[in-house]
Amino acid sequence: MPEPTPRDSAMFPVLTEAQIERLRPFARPRSGAAAEIIFEPGETRPSFFVLLKGEVEIVSPSAREDTIITLHQAGEFTGELDLLTGRRSQVRARAVTPVEMIEISVEDLRRIVQTDAELSEIFLRAFLLRRAYLIANVPGGLLLIGSSHSAATLRLRGFLTRNGQPHTYLDVEHDSGVQQLLATFQVQPGDLPVLICRNQAPLKNPSNAETAACLGFNAGIGEGVIYDVVVIGGGPAGLASAVYAASEGLKVLVVEGTAPGGQAGSSSRIENYLGFPTGISGQDLAARAFVQAEKFGAHVSIARKAARLACDRRPFRIALDDGGSVQGQAVIVASGAEYRKLGIENIGRFEGAGVYYGATPMEAQICQGEEIVIVGGGNSAGQAAVFLSGKAKHVHVLIRGDSLSSTMSQYLIRRIEESTAITLRTRTEVQVLEGNGRLERIRWRHAPTGTEETHEIHHLFSMTGAVPNTDWLQGCLTLDDKQFVKTGADLRTDDLSAAKWPLRRAPYLFETSVPRVFAVGDVRSGSAKRVASSVGEGSVAVQLVHRVLAE
Repeated sequence: MPEPTPRDSAMFPVLTEAQIERLRPFARPRSGAAAEIIFEPGETRPSFFVLLKGEVEIVSPSAREDTIITLHQAGEFTGELDLLTGRRSQVRARAVTPVEMIEISVEDLRRIVQTDAELSEIFLRAFLLRRAYLIANVPGGLLLIGSSHSAATLRLRGFLTRNGQPHTYLDVEHDSGVQQLLATFQVQPGDLPVLICRNQAPLKNPSNAETAACLGFNAGIGEGVIYDVVVIGGGPAGLASAVYAASEGLKVLVVEGTAPGGQAGSSSRIENYLGFPTGISGQDLAARAFVQAEKFGAHVSIARKAARLACDRRPFRIALDDGGSVQGQAVIVASGAEYRKLGIENIGRFEGAGVYYGATPMEAQICQGEEIVIVGGGNSAGQAAVFLSGKAKHVHVLIRGDSLSSTMSQYLIRRIEESTAITLRTRTEVQVLEGNGRLERIRWRHAPTGTEETHEIHHLFSMTGAVPNTDWLQGCLTLDDKQFVKTGADLRTDDLSAAKWPLRRAPYLFETSVPRVFAVGDVRSGSAKRVASSVGEGSVAVQLVHRVLAE
């Protein structure tokens, strides 16, 4: 594999003597002999090294031969995003010559990033570019073997991709040699998908939680800690809360069930978010926000879902789906919403095998060159239609209403109307899905005429409505008739009486029927259901958390 531009000033900057001197109070000297291993793949929270003399090569080991990624020289530093996120190292650092370095712990690196603006910009830019390079060019020691027709395979691929985890994917239907590889690991086709982590036994059809444990995502997040604020959900609202709370000195934990970004993280391109005139993908926006939260010291727990909130005790205790629990003096509910499932009897059979709830590059690759159906008239559906129209043979957008004008931004409507690759079908609903193991045919009905059509289409994207993730709050917080969380002035006198509101003051903006528990973003009743508004709500809620903690 060709080496990346080795002297790229952003990816591999050379620190000045003055910059290195600012690091010395946090560092201890470290020397190494030629061929000495500085750190290995799989290590959790390795130190940050600045090279003073000699050369250190960064390599990705494999069974055949090491792939050299770059050669660090005097003034350069090791590391990428794994340093800040606490995940296991993807690479090996090995001294080529005798070396002299300074070594800085992860905790002290975070202090530097939080207090030194110049070094923070240098380090974070380099870390982001290096992680992007690893994802694109260096799969590392993680191997996923699966099938493009398997819902579990699609789930794991999505989980790894949205969490920015470099990996190699092999498909049993398309990649030669896979059967021999399965035999080597004594894996049967019925065991797929199979995840092989470096130096660990193969995991057969692992859950997201098992995958996260294999990769060390949640290392160092203890259950005995009482946090100032626990944020449930890592979408735009939750990440905004984490960034502002951690940057203002609060001890913060974010509990995220899948990957940072929430529903917005699956958006192919967001073009109406302030500050990004050319647009930004939901995944990129989430990744940047995640790095910001980690930079300021927030802890983010991945692949763990809130199962129940005990709201009758202080500190609050949130039971998790893995049997664990976390505690916080305040809680911000940012658990978001999911697309409503179509009312079709057998739709569950095809989820992940022709029916999808997000339009990322991974789904685009699956349906490339084929006709697809998108059901929904909101911005997410519009973004998906525009994005997928450049990959698919043709896109059919089905909506129940007469037009998109009341549900979709005008810039997306114009693009749909002007695209010859997109057909908008109003007053039309999907009636039947057919297929043997995977989606093969779709039948839809045009309501005004009663005309039904059946098409050989293998891919349907369902993006209709929103169902709030509030099952875990039942019996604790006051919800509206659609199960969204009521907050602030929306809580009527009878709501507060039924909830036994204990304070003389009324609930603050975004505060729920339980003092010190706030709700923001898509899960909140009456919210605007836009990324920008979710970010704003998450940041404002932190100011109110400060207020209630001081009461």
